[in-house]
Amino acid sequence: MTGIQLREGSGHLPIVKTLAWRDEAGTRDFAAALAAQSGIRDCFIALRGDLGAGKTSFVRHLLQALGVRGRIKSPTYAVVEPYTVLPEAGQTDLLDIWHFDFYRFNDPREWEDAGFRDLFASPGLKVVEWPERVQALLPHADLELHIAIAGETERQVRAVARSAVGERLLAGALP
Repeated sequence: MTGIQLREGSGHLPIVKTLAWRDEAGTRDFAAALAAQSGIRDCFIALRGDLGAGKTSFVRHLLQALGVRGRIKSPTYAVVEPYTVLPEAGQTDLLDIWHFDFYRFNDPREWEDAGFRDLFASPGLKVVEWPERVQALLPHADLELHIAIAGETERQVRAVARSAVGERLLAGALP
């Protein structure tokens, strides 16, 4: 199902797609397709959903598809986990990734003290769980994924592209 809604004041028509991830393999496949898009190297993805919806699982699959090796852990207590992917043969650029989890974030003053404004202004991929906890401080996301539990293993996902980068990411990741 596809729908288009106007986001007031943005001058951009968000593209909204509804997806079904039938199981963990569906989550992994979408994450891999998203990771294959060139725009992923410098964008902001916001993840919304209840506890246990699969936000962190999606991030693990995405980061693995981007080349992150080793343990990928939830930043629930640390708030942010940074990763750097070394260039592959023929490439020259590192890929910086920041995985944020604002579930336990309480004090907006921490935003400046922790240097989050600088991180969001720098190049690289930013993936945020619980963005609604700091909505007033965040820039606009390029892509939002609203993940909902639809069964024991199935997830319903509402993907909203809120920028031209988000549109390209979403279009390229869908069959």
